[in-house]
Amino acid sequence: MASGCRGPVPADAPIPLCEWHLAVASDWEQRRNGVTDALPSPCALCGSRLGVRHGSAWLCAVCEWRYGEVVDAELPPPRVDVVYYLRYDDRIKIGTTANPRQRLAAIWHDELLAFERGDRAVERRRHVQFADDRFGGTEWFRRSPALEAHVGSLAAGVDDPWLLHARWVSEAVARSG
Repeated sequence: MASGCRGPVPADAPIPLCEWHLAVASDWEQRRNGVTDALPSPCALCGSRLGVRHGSAWLCAVCEWRYGEVVDAELPPPRVDVVYYLRYDDRIKIGTTANPRQRLAAIWHDELLAFERGDRAVERRRHVQFADDRFGGTEWFRRSPALEAHVGSLAAGVDDPWLLHARWVSEAVARSG
C-alpha cells in the first residue's frame, strides 16, 4: 500500500493501492504516454481513425501526423519508393514503385506480402539475390525457403504493410516541411 493510502484496496487492483491512488497513477500514465482512442475524424495524411490523445494534441496512431494540421495540397506528395512483394498462387512478384496503390491495383495478385523501402537498385539486388527462383525474364519468382525467409523478415511485426507505408509517407512529409 502506498504511503498515506488509507482507503480500501479493490480486490481486482493490479497493485495494492486505493481507488484514489490508482486514479492518480492512471492520470500520470496517460499524461506521459497518451491515450489511444478514435480520432475525432480520419487522419488527413493516411486516413486512419486511430489516434493517441496527449494533453496538448492528438497524434495519428499509424503515421504520427499531428491531428488538425493541414496537409499542404499545393506541395507535391513526397516520393517514397518501395519494393513490393506480391503473392499470386504459388509465385511471388518482386517489383518497385513510388505509387503502390495505383501499381498494385493494376497487377493480378492474391496477397500483398510486404513492402521494403527502396528503389530500382534495391529491386535489382533482390532479383539477383533470388535469381535461381526466377521465372525467365519476369519479375515473378518461385516460392523458395530463402525468398519466403526474406519476405518473412520484412513482414515480421507488421500487421498491415499499408500502415507501414503510411508511416513512411508521413515521415517523408515531416522531413520535407
